Amino acid sequence: MLLREIKNIFHKELDGLFPAEEVDTFFYRCVEHYLKLERFVLAVQPELTLTKEEEHPLFEAFSQLKQERPLQYILGEAHFMDLELKVNESVLIPRPETEELVQWILDDLDAERSRSVISTSLNDRSLQILDIGTGSGCIAIALAKHLPGAKVFALDVSKEALEVALENAQKNKAEITFIHQDILEPELALKTELGLELALDFDLIVSNPPYVRELEKSEIKKNVMEYEPHTALFVPDDDSLLFYRAISQFAKTNLKKNGSLYLEINQYLGAETKALLKAHNFSEIELRRDLFGNDRMLKATVPLRGL
Repeated sequence: MLLREIKNIFHKELDGLFPAEEVDTFFYRCVEHYLKLERFVLAVQPELTLTKEEEHPLFEAFSQLKQERPLQYILGEAHFMDLELKVNESVLIPRPETEELVQWILDDLDAERSRSVISTSLNDRSLQILDIGTGSGCIAIALAKHLPGAKVFALDVSKEALEVALENAQKNKAEITFIHQDILEPELALKTELGLELALDFDLIVSNPPYVRELEKSEIKKNVMEYEPHTALFVPDDDSLLFYRAISQFAKTNLKKNGSLYLEINQYLGAETKALLKAHNFSEIELRRDLFGNDRMLKATVPLRGL
C-alpha cells in the first residue's frame, strides 16, 4: 500500500477524535518510529509503497489510537526537554508544564551562580537534590544531566514506576539514587534500593505529586482517564492538598538553610497551596503561571529550623 494512502486512512478515521494537526503528528511519529523515515518523506517520495511487514506496525498503532490510547504508550517512549524516556502505564506521560518547572530550577541556579561565583553552595558537586514522586524519572534525570556532579535522589511509592525510572536513568547515563518510599508515611526514613538508610539534608526538593481532585474527573480526557495511573493523578476532594502538606512537613526538616522547594500544583488551588506553605513558615513564596496562563508552579525557601 502507498504510504500516503495510510495517511489518508489515519485522517479519515481519527479526525473525529483528534484535531487534524494532531493526527498528522501521530502519523509522522509512527513513520519515524517504526520505519525510521523522516517526516518529510512524502514530500520527496509521494509514491512510496510499503510492504505488508512495514504496514503492520502502522496499522497496529492506528488501531490503538482509535481506542484513544496515548501515542507515547503505544510507542513506549516520550520526549522531555532533550531526553528520550521509556514510558508505560505505570508512569505518567511527561508534560510540557513539568519542563517549565525544571527550567525554572535551572534558571534560578544559573542566576545564583552569576551573583556569587565563589559560593561553594552553588557548585554542582555540592548540590543534593530530591525529586519526590519521580514517576518516569523525567525531573530527576533532566536535573542530573544539566547539573553534572550533583547528587540526585528520586523517590516513588510505586516499584513499577521506579523500574521505569531506573531504566531511563541508565539509558540517559544519569547517576541517580532511587528510593522506594511513600511520602505520606508519618515517619519517613529514606532508604535506597540497597536498603541503606539515608540521613541527608537537601539543597533542593522538587515534586510533581498527585493533585487532580475527584470532582475534576469530568474534565479529564479519555486518553488520560483510561490509561494513565490514577494513583499518580488523583486526590480526595476533602483532602486535596494531602501530598503538599506531607512534602512541606518533610521539607521543613530535610532542606538545608536557604534550601528551595519547587512544586507543580493544581491550577485551581494556587492560592490554597501558597497558604499551606505560609502556614508551614516557608518564605519567599512565588506562584508562577505556565505557558497556558494557569497557576502551575510554586517556589519557596525553607523556614528556620524549629518553626
